Amino acid sequence: MDLTENINYRRALEYIARTDLSQLEPGRHELDGANLFVNIVDADLKTPDQARLEVHDAYIDIQVPLSCPESFGVKPRNLCTMPDGVMDPSRDIMFFDDRDWATVTVDRGQPITFDPDTAHAPLIGEGRTHKAIFKVKVI
Repeated sequence: MDLTENINYRRALEYIARTDLSQLEPGRHELDGANLFVNIVDADLKTPDQARLEVHDAYIDIQVPLSCPESFGVKPRNLCTMPDGVMDPSRDIMFFDDRDWATVTVDRGQPITFDPDTAHAPLIGEGRTHKAIFKVKVI
């Protein structure tokens, strides 16, 4: 998937570059209706054993830790073999119980992108985090 061809993806990256995301209030912020929005969340971080791989069909995720580094489990979706249920189209999410993932750590303020071909287990670390999760409609 060539993300640079997705205008909403390019718009999200431009918004990240010009906006102090840490100043946004928690909650959903519409940037272009269902095509592009950002959720600002506060969440407890998890151990790798507590984290779960997830995938999305309709949206690309761009996640930006705002308060501290965050680690993510990452695995190509086509290599996931242990589905935990089916895709929930109303929430655009499906989980996997696979545990053999690579781990990537992202510094505070650094965006990481997960397209529909990439399973990811977010929120790995210690303590709490304040973060931005951009949802970019696949077009």
